[in-house]
Amino acid sequence: MVENYFDEWIAATYEAKWPELFDPAVVDPAVGFLAELAGSGAALELGIGTGRIALPLSRRGVRLHGIELSPAMVAQLRTKPGAEEIGVTIGDFADTGPGGTFGLAYLVRNTITNLTTQDEQVACFRNVAAHLEPGGSFVIEVYVPELRRLPPGQTIHPFTVTPAHLGFEEYDVASQIAYSHHYWVVDGRLETRTSPHRYVWPSELDLMARLAGMTLRERWADWHRRPFTHESTTHISVWQKPYGDGS
Repeated sequence: MVENYFDEWIAATYEAKWPELFDPAVVDPAVGFLAELAGSGAALELGIGTGRIALPLSRRGVRLHGIELSPAMVAQLRTKPGAEEIGVTIGDFADTGPGGTFGLAYLVRNTITNLTTQDEQVACFRNVAAHLEPGGSFVIEVYVPELRRLPPGQTIHPFTVTPAHLGFEEYDVASQIAYSHHYWVVDGRLETRTSPHRYVWPSELDLMARLAGMTLRERWADWHRRPFTHESTTHISVWQKPYGDGS
């Protein structure tokens, strides 16, 4: 079982600590992209959290189900309008089966890295493939590891530096783990959080998809479908489960 780093404290303050994630300029393009893929079918969100993406996607008419390890995050989701339309299964999305099949499954905002071993990430792809309908899509939003930014001998890369929030990643290239360290100043008090994440390269994700019987359909730099290049810092990748005829 993956360790749950999203306890009551993080769940209750999630939106306050990462307000930029809830900006319509961030949410709307993701929702539009996913709604287009889902069409009239059902969608499965792995790591549904407090419903940042699921709730607006549900309001677009997409039938939603989520998997979530943290009961505290689900409790926050249940306080929000429209949450009653969304089913949630508590468990590890690497191996938890919600039952039924879906035309779309997705993981957003680096959530795949919450699985901290290669075996768990491979299991996630296989779990998704088992729950996708033929021709269904699996979407992942994740960052490209920032190792090029590290000078020789250094392991730390800052990703957020503001008066209220300092965030940096500490890379362990031997284990392929990046430890995310956060420091917030809240009402004059210092709050901290550290969690491990297994960073993963696009080519490695493609191989995991192949092991699960899926193939890459498209890859973009962001939800606006800008081209993915060697300078891209994130990617939106879409893999497809073949149809019954193998196509």
